[in-house]
Amino acid sequence: MNTTTRTRPTHAPVRAAVVGVDKLSAHFTRITFTAPGVGTPGTPIYDQRIKLIFPVPGHPLPDLTRDWYASWCALPEDTRGVMRTYSIRALDLGTEPARLTVDFVLHPDPGPAAAWAEQAAPGQEIILVAPQRGADPSGIEFAPGAATDVVLAGDETAAPAIARILEDLGPDITGVAFIEIPTPDDLLPIDAPPGMEVRWLPRAGAAHGTLLTPAVLGHLGVVLVDDEPPTAEPAADLVWETPGFSSLGEQVPQPRPNRHTYHWIAGESSMVTRLRRALVKDHGLDRSQVAFMGYWRQGVAMRG
Repeated sequence: MNTTTRTRPTHAPVRAAVVGVDKLSAHFTRITFTAPGVGTPGTPIYDQRIKLIFPVPGHPLPDLTRDWYASWCALPEDTRGVMRTYSIRALDLGTEPARLTVDFVLHPDPGPAAAWAEQAAPGQEIILVAPQRGADPSGIEFAPGAATDVVLAGDETAAPAIARILEDLGPDITGVAFIEIPTPDDLLPIDAPPGMEVRWLPRAGAAHGTLLTPAVLGHLGVVLVDDEPPTAEPAADLVWETPGFSSLGEQVPQPRPNRHTYHWIAGESSMVTRLRRALVKDHGLDRSQVAFMGYWRQGVAMRG
């Protein structure tokens, strides 16, 4: 008799059908999917990461096994579909199946995910890899602990996660959120707590990070010591430095239980690396107080 206990996967693939498309602005499209079996572990959504697999034109979506990632990797690259990482903007568990909403950023030269989002219509299907009901939590980096003051910063790719975090914060949290966006028309409605200020930073043609970097440093009273762009990252790597993980292999610090302020910074990887260098290396910000996450890298076609 086999007594082996099979652990329920935290994330599992499901076929998700488009049920709503809302063009929010020139650079944001909101798409709502059916999400059978998807749920939350009883915690706020915050910056919960999910995977979306988009079909290759002319090919069906792949059939994935319980070990979904190995199953997907074993398929021919030209037919298995394109996988990208997104965050959850909203999750409605009051319907059956549940409905999950994702905000997509649209680009002038779109990659496969943005190109799919531009033509998305009700009835189209993708594969959604998301937390399952009753599973242990994973894929959430926002972890302020007992901090009552929060600083959030990111570009348009981080805007959906920042918006979700703001709407999940308690009413006693104070702080500021800096969001750099392409144009003034890209300001999105966010139901933030009364103590959280949201500062939108429209680039209006300026270079990426031009407004966000000085805004964050100025708020924290930090002077940029070295204005040269960072060179430590390999071209295709993304910086991912949180209180619990280091993509650079640095020692992970013990979190301080009495920390007052928590910082969460995400977006284009070179910009995030520059902010990390200024805040941690030059200014001496305690690494256990901040999460730095590169969501994408300018000029590089990202995977996964």
